Amino acid sequence: MIIVNDEHVTLDTPTGPMRTHIVRPAAPGRYPGILFYSEIFQITAPIRRTAAMLAGHGYIVAMPEIYHEFEPAGTVLAYDQAGSDRGNALKTTKDLAAYDDDARAVLGHLRSRPDCTGRLGAMGICIGGHLAFRAAMNPEVLGTVCFYATDIHKGGLGKGMADDSMQRAAEIQGELLMIWGRQDPHIPTEGRMKVLQRLNELGKRLSWHEVNGAHAFMRDEGVRYDPELAYALYGLVFDFFHRKLGEGDLPAVASGAGETRH
Repeated sequence: MIIVNDEHVTLDTPTGPMRTHIVRPAAPGRYPGILFYSEIFQITAPIRRTAAMLAGHGYIVAMPEIYHEFEPAGTVLAYDQAGSDRGNALKTTKDLAAYDDDARAVLGHLRSRPDCTGRLGAMGICIGGHLAFRAAMNPEVLGTVCFYATDIHKGGLGKGMADDSMQRAAEIQGELLMIWGRQDPHIPTEGRMKVLQRLNELGKRLSWHEVNGAHAFMRDEGVRYDPELAYALYGLVFDFFHRKLGEGDLPAVASGAGETRH
């Protein structure tokens, strides 16, 4: 059993201070690090629970507030129409370069932590899937998980809605685990196939999974949540990161060392 702790750090970025949520195993030792991107609603309760599951498998999980330039630290947008409208508006208000600067800040923080092994991965959900895809362009990212990553197929991220993610996919050096919902209207079949074709052209190392799920089927809140799918896919995620990032370096405890003598 691994118990986890929560903390916050404030990282410097070219566009101002960025509050970043850290969830890590409570036990001393060094662990691999994962940059984990939220949906457009920032660090909601479902995102925190997902981070806790990751950390509970032996990782330091860092979650940046993706709209730190526009909202006070700690802001969480509601899962309602107003929250969705605000999140989508900010998605195309923020400069594309600022998203990339944020990623480098978090990766740099993880690398510098004395409790991190230096082996890094990335993961994201919805817009976070796209941001994780871009984080994978940093050479230190060994493995990346993208859940129904929005806008990659149409280049719609950032101010001007003209991102270069498809073009820059050639810079991805680590392995990808791409997961999609076939009933997700935000990423239709032709969009998914466009991304797959590009990655195949580049010869990228990847696993590609399409399941019968709607957008946000991993979120354990709301009518689209599919617990059975989520359970199965989290297994893929844990196996993937275990293979790509390895384990921490806690010393082994000798069998019987903690037993009471009678």
